[in-house]
Amino acid sequence: MPSVNGFCAPFPPSDPSPLRTGQDRILPARPASFARIPSWVSLNRTSSAKPPPTAQQGHVENLHLVSLSRQGKFEQVHEFIKSMDEAGVAVSPSTYKSLFEACGEMGLLSDGRSIRDRLKNPPGFLEDCALQMYCDCGSLSEARRLFDKMPERSSFAWGTMISAYAQSGVLDKAFQLFSLLIDSGVGPKFSVYTSLLRSLMDSSCLEIGRQMHSHLIRTGSGSNASVGTAICNMYVKCGWLEGARIVFDQMAEKKVVAWTALMVGCTEANKQNDVLPLFMKMVEEGVELDEFAFSIVLKACAWLEDLRVGRQIHGYIVKLGLESEVSVGTPLVDLYVKCTCFESALLAFQKIDNPNDVSWSTLITGYSQSGRVEECLKTYKSLRVRDGSLNPFIYTSIFQACSMLADINSGAQAHADAIKRGLISPLYGESALITMYSKCGNMDYASRVFKSISEPDTIAWTAIIAGYAYHGIASEALRYFRKMQDSGARPNGVTLVAVLTACSHSSLITEAKGYLKSMSSEYGVAPTVDHFNCMIDVYSRAGLLQEAFELINSMNFEPDAMSWKCLLAGCWNHRNLELGRIASENLLRLNPDDTAGYILLFNLCISHEKWEEAARIRKKMMEKKLRKEVSCSWITVKGKWHRFIVGDRHHPQTEEIYAKLKEIDFLDSNSGDRSLLTEEDASCILPERRQQLLEHSERLAIAFGLLSSPRNSPVLIFKNLRACRDCHDFAKHVSTVTKREIVIRDSSRFHHFKLGQCSCCDYW
Repeated sequence: MPSVNGFCAPFPPSDPSPLRTGQDRILPARPASFARIPSWVSLNRTSSAKPPPTAQQGHVENLHLVSLSRQGKFEQVHEFIKSMDEAGVAVSPSTYKSLFEACGEMGLLSDGRSIRDRLKNPPGFLEDCALQMYCDCGSLSEARRLFDKMPERSSFAWGTMISAYAQSGVLDKAFQLFSLLIDSGVGPKFSVYTSLLRSLMDSSCLEIGRQMHSHLIRTGSGSNASVGTAICNMYVKCGWLEGARIVFDQMAEKKVVAWTALMVGCTEANKQNDVLPLFMKMVEEGVELDEFAFSIVLKACAWLEDLRVGRQIHGYIVKLGLESEVSVGTPLVDLYVKCTCFESALLAFQKIDNPNDVSWSTLITGYSQSGRVEECLKTYKSLRVRDGSLNPFIYTSIFQACSMLADINSGAQAHADAIKRGLISPLYGESALITMYSKCGNMDYASRVFKSISEPDTIAWTAIIAGYAYHGIASEALRYFRKMQDSGARPNGVTLVAVLTACSHSSLITEAKGYLKSMSSEYGVAPTVDHFNCMIDVYSRAGLLQEAFELINSMNFEPDAMSWKCLLAGCWNHRNLELGRIASENLLRLNPDDTAGYILLFNLCISHEKWEEAARIRKKMMEKKLRKEVSCSWITVKGKWHRFIVGDRHHPQTEEIYAKLKEIDFLDSNSGDRSLLTEEDASCILPERRQQLLEHSERLAIAFGLLSSPRNSPVLIFKNLRACRDCHDFAKHVSTVTKREIVIRDSSRFHHFKLGQCSCCDYW
């Protein structure tokens, strides 16, 4: 059995306890493990064994102290030091150094302070260690007091104190000390220069950075590769890309860090086109590429949507075996998502060994922003099943996806899950929630989310205003707009589109004109074609078609397709064939395949009995193989989607649905009101037309909703196109007959039907 300081060491438990008797079973010999030697092993002098030579005195004890400190057991460290003091065993300078390092690494300021207080007249290198410990623990005030008391300051002490100030952002004191160092005649180490240069991180520091650069040139230190890289980096962070490029071009030795710094600078200056040539030059010069370099160039390709170059770089990554690295795989996924190559994005994602929350977020956000909302929700559910990494960006994307699908069940579940995990992004996530609930038809929940925000920003205010606008509740939309102005938040262009939309849907002509006129002077927002289109829509809906036409012709910029479409829709509603022809001609000139340009004019011609002109329009559509988008309506019942198209007979409850429709039609027939199944169109007199109207998708969805949902709940229907006049009247009738609230969200707005009245006041 090995002997340590005269005692047999059977390696008992680390807790100090009385020495066991010879009756204990003696363990077989094993290699010494100083981390497990208890404090009493070499301090108990009751044994008759001969003590070791003086050279070895306290060696094991000091090793044990170091071991305890590395394990973070500082309570035992202090107890053991007391035992060593009682036994007359000294703590060695190298052990003090290790103790200071451990305290600094673990941020144990009070323990480090206690150990420092034990030292009387310590050697200079231990004072340096204590100084480093104070800095690592974040106590710059104690570090500075120690620094000021040092009789002789080493270059290490100067560098430590200056770097600590610089890294903490206390630049005035960092440069004050640096000036004292220069005056003292002690030459700073390169690490001091690089530390100071790294602390200059925005345009306000550019002048100081230039002075530092001049000093380095004068002292001949600027030629050092690490210093040159730091200067280049500094100019990039301070926003002076030209200066960074000059320094870069003058560097004799360019490490990969310098290349990537310049590439980052180009990216931040929105000069992504300059990133690719830099990368190609790196390849030509044989620079050893790292993951960061690939990450930057892939981000540039994604921003430029340059799929061709991106695929070439992907090939190079595969050749080097880096595609499984998360720092390379994630920007690859982003590249393919931005270029709408979702199969490639998914394959790149699957190659990542350990995808992190950013990887998942990139994939999910890509699906959401491209409209592939079902894949977005499927990926999110897969991530939750795996209990993978989630972040606030993922939840924001899920809220946006649920908005597009109008899936309040999935949205509410995601909301609850995000609350549970504390992952709702302030403002952005909350604004997405407001939009989600408003688009799902629940303005009560949207309002609650908004009221929970302590200081809503412009995006949050815009979300709640837009929500009320698209629900046709103009009074609330404008009330929130006034509150927004009172709060000090500034409206942007999107906010004013929402305000003008609210006016448009409620025939607030005077108010809309006032907002449009005062946009620049009062709100500091220059009107765009979108704002003028809102005003054209206001006039067109109100029947002021000549005013709408004059506004189009008086705009400072060219009208777009939407300008003419708004006018054309107004011409159809108010049966103005002459202006309708002009609007249709201009709409089709800008967008030859827009079916609205043909269909609305066709209906106008039919209403004016212009049969030949209508026939020519229909023939032109057939020649261009244009078809009206198929109407689709959907409803959620007990968390399950039910979708219907015109004349749909695929639903399991088809017989019950059509029976319900006939029941409603019968009730209508008995009332003597035949307006529900007529349209101002020559075909309305045909029995076939009557049957077609009865089979419209929203009617099927309403009938199913009446059959499947509780009698005291509203029937909420979603539709991909605008509701036609007949189905709008049908919903009003159903709300009267059944005493149920019917809510329909079409492509333009929400319609709330109660007791025969619609929230749009038939103005839609």
